[in-house]
Amino acid sequence: MELLNKVVGEINSFVWGPAMLVAILGTGLFLMIGLRLMPLFKLGAGFKLLWKGRALGEASTGEISPFQALMTALSATIGNGNIAGVATAVFLGGPGALFWMWCTALVGMATKYCEAVCAVRYREVDELGNHVGGPMYYIKNGLSKKWYWLAPTFAIFGAIAGFGIGNTVQSNSVADVMHATFSVPHWVTGVVIMVLVGLVIIGGIKRIAHVAEYLVPFMAISYLVVGLIIIAVNIDGIPGAFALIIKHAFTPAAAEGGFAGAAVWMALRFGVARGIFSNEAGLGSAPIAHAAATTKDPVRQGTIAMLGTFIDTIIVCSVTGFAIILTGAWTLGKTGAALTSAAFESAVPGAGAIIVALASAIFAFTTLLGWSFYGEKCVEFLFGVKSITPFRIAWVVVIPIGAVANLGIIWLVADTLNALMAIPNLIALLLLSPVIFKLTREYWDGGAKKDA
Repeated sequence: MELLNKVVGEINSFVWGPAMLVAILGTGLFLMIGLRLMPLFKLGAGFKLLWKGRALGEASTGEISPFQALMTALSATIGNGNIAGVATAVFLGGPGALFWMWCTALVGMATKYCEAVCAVRYREVDELGNHVGGPMYYIKNGLSKKWYWLAPTFAIFGAIAGFGIGNTVQSNSVADVMHATFSVPHWVTGVVIMVLVGLVIIGGIKRIAHVAEYLVPFMAISYLVVGLIIIAVNIDGIPGAFALIIKHAFTPAAAEGGFAGAAVWMALRFGVARGIFSNEAGLGSAPIAHAAATTKDPVRQGTIAMLGTFIDTIIVCSVTGFAIILTGAWTLGKTGAALTSAAFESAVPGAGAIIVALASAIFAFTTLLGWSFYGEKCVEFLFGVKSITPFRIAWVVVIPIGAVANLGIIWLVADTLNALMAIPNLIALLLLSPVIFKLTREYWDGGAKKDA
């Protein structure tokens, strides 16, 4: 077992290494340039379309509203990556890691936009009358037959990775937090989550989206309010925090207190890696949710979809990062959720740790919901609609197992497959980029003046 852990660990380090980070960032930069920086210029238009997209609208063309589609995607991305992931990046890479997370998010907006455009453009209607899409479908329907093998490859990676990244890892993190903060036994947490998730996913994407459209804004806004209070209390330190972030993005961070110091490469590597882990731009997961949106125009949904990366990283991750830096918690030598908890506790004594614990639990719960849909669609692509019910049962049954298990090798394998999902997705986006650019130009140059 020790040898297996070592081998998988080395594979994991490779797939999340420089080559993968360059591929994801490089693809995002290429798409951003090809789109002529449209995701940046049309950010306001995206929020306007999101507001208009609260109603189902063109009901015959999808199952959930454009707003619900984004909330479903955010339910999977706004998770422990925003709490523990940001803290880990700052712990390993110093304050400069936050700068590279921002850079990742800015180019990631272009990637997420293109994923959603392709998801709507090449989606299908399955035997149950539901719209299905995502990388496996835009590979199948958008590329020639010689590329088809990439579609089942993505689906296999996504289905297996989901049980790790989107299921057992999430239930395990909630159980750990509830036990550490409230002394709740791990198995009790596992059973409660199993029941709650089961009640939601049995209703499919419509029920998941219904829960997400209320729970995601509530949890995100609540977390942001507390984070902004911490920033407001330390408002005099904001200029210094910005200076620290920019400085250490390009110069090594010296050891300070419990912080061991970090080279520029460490700031870049962990900032980019944790940024991608948090917003999932390039991994191909979010377009599976956006494919179910009630819209006839791929560009409209893509413009809404890119907001997910902006909200997740530029807003939520930034609040966590500033709370950690402004309170000086980054020098304590702690990492992960414990570091974020220490930052919140220092600013809100007696309540900070509880707030982070509850946020972690709710974030993980919504991630379980979002990833259940992603995994379900991957399995449906491989085995047809007859596999949906068995998948849902398996998904629910695995939750309490994850809550009490020592994940170890499971985490490494799932994290590795999560990264490998990006390979077929990025290839497809690059090959389909001429179509994406053409659709974008036609929309914004022709019939979208009112959305500009």
